[in-house]
Amino acid sequence: MKLALYQGPAIGGDIEAGFARIEMNLAAAAKAGACMTVFPELFLPGYNRPDLHESLAQPLGGAWSGRLAEIAKKHQCGLTVGWAESADGVVYNAATCVDETGNQLAHFRKIQLFGPMEKKSFSPGSSYSIFEFQGQKAAILICYDIEFPQHCNALAKAGVTLIFVPTANPAGFEHVSDVLVPARAAEMQLTIVYANYCGTEGDLAYGGHSIIVGPDAAALASAGTGETLLITDISQIDQISAEKLSQQNEDYRKVVVSHDA
Repeated sequence: MKLALYQGPAIGGDIEAGFARIEMNLAAAAKAGACMTVFPELFLPGYNRPDLHESLAQPLGGAWSGRLAEIAKKHQCGLTVGWAESADGVVYNAATCVDETGNQLAHFRKIQLFGPMEKKSFSPGSSYSIFEFQGQKAAILICYDIEFPQHCNALAKAGVTLIFVPTANPAGFEHVSDVLVPARAAEMQLTIVYANYCGTEGDLAYGGHSIIVGPDAAALASAGTGETLLITDISQIDQISAEKLSQQNEDYRKVVVSHDA
């Protein structure tokens, strides 16, 4: 099974340019045999655009959802895209996954909002979205969510082995993709597709370093700091020896915290 991710600059609120970028990269990924392509967090309308999050936010099932489904169906390749969702009088930092037929597989709202801008712009999500994909149980997390071992642990205990992660990780936080994401993958025997931006958006510089990492913490594909489309065949993880896979869930021993007098 081939998976892809797109790392590129933010669209600056230009929705038509965003859809053109999605279609161009999805077409290329499909031609290379990928069955899913993951795009960054809030790709529509842009991450560092709090002035647009509320005004351009769309409902699930609205115009953006329809266009994403059409593009996936046209190119026979699934896609996972971050976008601003309007629902129940609030706005969510959301991501939707559709399959190669345009059918919605999952919709997720970011749980762990990061920093003042996100907490002002969005309401937090409160649930996971687990779905079947190519014979695996999969889920979506968004950016800061993946840094919490509690979320990865909960998903792994539910049988998840594959996580798609749209992200907007700033420059200076490369340890997230270089250390934390591989650690989360190794701890819970996960394959993680972590799709970041590169370049700048307003006063925010992005760190790039998108990665597809296997359950032994080894990078299956990784990006530098420029625009790129990563594609890799994750069937190679079937060759990982059992000795390299974590047994934390099986071996964990719960202890009682005591305080000496």
